[in-house]
This record gives sequence, structure tokens and C-alpha cells, in this order.
Amino acid sequence: MHELGIVVHITKTLKGIAKENQLKEIASVSLELGEVSGVIPEILTDCWNYYRKKFPLIEEAELKFETLPAVTYCEDCEKTYPTVQYGKKCPHCGSDHTYLIAGNECNIKEIEAC
Repeated sequence: MHELGIVVHITKTLKGIAKENQLKEIASVSLELGEVSGVIPEILTDCWNYYRKKFPLIEEAELKFETLPAVTYCEDCEKTYPTVQYGKKCPHCGSDHTYLIAGNECNIKEIEAC
């Protein structure tokens, strides 16, 4: 379950940001999750709800998500396409010379402080 590790990392990051900015409490944290990141939002939320009780800084903080679409680039025809819909094979030219350019992210987008 890598979701718990993600929550631990987010918490460490938030502690550093809170210290830097003299924050006493965080109201919410918004994450960008790529469509093919492998992160399951429901499990991440469960881990967040468990782990945040250990830290007064985020004890009441809400976790929010924004899904980023997965996009693949074809080296042969130089076009992009939706990864989830078409997979590795380019729908424009049929090439397998493709690679993911977006959609596997897991980023902190926004932190709302009280």
C-alpha cells in the first residue's frame, strides 16, 4: 500500500511549509493525481484520515483531488493522444514508438491555511 507512504511524505512536506510560513493549522490540501499514477484516491483518503489524527497541524484538514488526464506522445507522427483510451499503440499512425508525457503525477497543488 504505497498510499500510506504518500501520506507520510505529504505530511513531512506540510510540516516544513508550516514551519517556514509560521502556520498553526492547515484547512485543506489539494492534490493532482495523474490518471495512470496508480494511486487509488479512496485508499489515499483512508490513509489520510488515519494519519492526520497524529498531527494537530492537519488534524482537521480535508484532502481534495484533481485528476490529470494521461497523455501519450508518438515519436513517429509527432501527435499526442489519450493514453487510457488507446494504450501504447498510436491511434493516428499505429506506431508503438510512444511514451507517456503526462498522467502519472502525484503533486501537492494547493494548501489552504486557517
